[in-house]
Amino acid sequence: MSIDTTQQASRPSTQPTHADLAAAMDRVHTNPVSRGRTRQRLAVITEAARRSGSYVANASYRSVAPADALAGLDVFRRPLQDSPIEPREVLAELDTFGSPATVVSTHGRYFGFVNGGIDPAAQAASILAGTWDQNAAMPVQSPVAATLDDVAGTWVVDALGLPSSAVASFCGGATVANLTAIIAARDALYAKQGWDVARDGLVGAPALRIILGAEAHASVYKSLRLAGFGTAHIEHVPTDETGAIRADAFPADTGEDTLVILQAGNVNTGASDPFADIIPGVRERGGWVHIDGAFGLWAAASPKRRHLVAGSELADSWTTDAHKWLNVGYDSGIVIVRDVDALVRAMSIDAAYLATEGSPPSMNRGIQISQRARGIETWAMLASHGKEGLADLIDRTCDLATRFANTLADGGVEILCTPVLNQVLVAFGDDATTTQVIDAIQADGTMWAGASEWQGRRAMRLSVSDAATTADDVDASAIALLRAWGAVTLR
Repeated sequence: MSIDTTQQASRPSTQPTHADLAAAMDRVHTNPVSRGRTRQRLAVITEAARRSGSYVANASYRSVAPADALAGLDVFRRPLQDSPIEPREVLAELDTFGSPATVVSTHGRYFGFVNGGIDPAAQAASILAGTWDQNAAMPVQSPVAATLDDVAGTWVVDALGLPSSAVASFCGGATVANLTAIIAARDALYAKQGWDVARDGLVGAPALRIILGAEAHASVYKSLRLAGFGTAHIEHVPTDETGAIRADAFPADTGEDTLVILQAGNVNTGASDPFADIIPGVRERGGWVHIDGAFGLWAAASPKRRHLVAGSELADSWTTDAHKWLNVGYDSGIVIVRDVDALVRAMSIDAAYLATEGSPPSMNRGIQISQRARGIETWAMLASHGKEGLADLIDRTCDLATRFANTLADGGVEILCTPVLNQVLVAFGDDATTTQVIDAIQADGTMWAGASEWQGRRAMRLSVSDAATTADDVDASAIALLRAWGAVTLR
């Protein structure tokens, strides 16, 4: 039997009335199944809030590292059962065995991996945004997500002192942000040579020149690889004793085929490359300059410390993280590009059902299409702090890092590099002793810090990135470190 599609598309023979719609909606609101589900949802959300509050209240009394609770994680390693379990029972299990096995990274004495803590406004916004469950791909999917994303991005650009024409986009972290910027740079540099990556791909494309400092972060290499550039094609520029590029060693023959990646905030020392000495010449000769500033770029938000990243505003693109120094929850990276057209050319998608009007939506300014509304949490953090509060956060944690270094130095610890931002790099004698002290302090639980390598030596890296850290936290941690060092040397 054939179907008359013309008849199907015609107006219904009986037009529903307003009364019909009202009756239908009344059934929706009074449906006992729906009402029961709503009550269950409210109950489990309320219970989650209660348990979260208990976690916050007790976390500072716990060991920073969760060694004693790790055995309890075995309860989660089981086959998926056949029958459902009530959500509140699932939550109780998660809290009972999961909460004690967390690393206490948000209460002031966690100094590992440049991990930020959690800002109260950002955390509260995250809870509300999680309930909203908005897809930030396009404004039509969430006007509020699109608005807050745009406003937060504009605030970030302003706080960092970058060109007002630049556009910021939120993503999963600095690695994804670096990848996004590198792809935008790649396509823009190829376009100057008449090569259309969207049409012709990379097979047979002319070579690009990639220049990095010898101390570039590992995430940059991963991003380059994902963008199609292998390590064999990278030129490295020597760095000084702080890990910053030596401007006198930087090549002067860059051209329109050149991508230069500089660094704001060496992960060990906090030092930044000499942007003002390098960027103008590269851009005048047609190259693209990208700055990897996962945490160090935020020095620009402090009137006292913005000179440390002077010239960073001259670049073509930048990356940073909100989940590091800004203390927004994980994960939240930010990519910023001076030329929005270059970003959209590399990231846009074309599909009839995704048609949009106006300014480029989030899905055309980054790698993801569907994405959570990350900008909401950054908006909340910046709205609660303002420029003065943001500057205070940067200055206070830097001052605490200096206090940490001075206290340890007074106790005889070797400071491998004078702190310039929030990173402290120390050694406790030879490599073996330094390793033993790191192991001892991690087992002690008063604080947590990890190992690094610096100019051929084993080191401990202390990153003061948590807004919750106080002078008392630093002093207690320094005492614990000195005691651990003493115990190691007495073995």
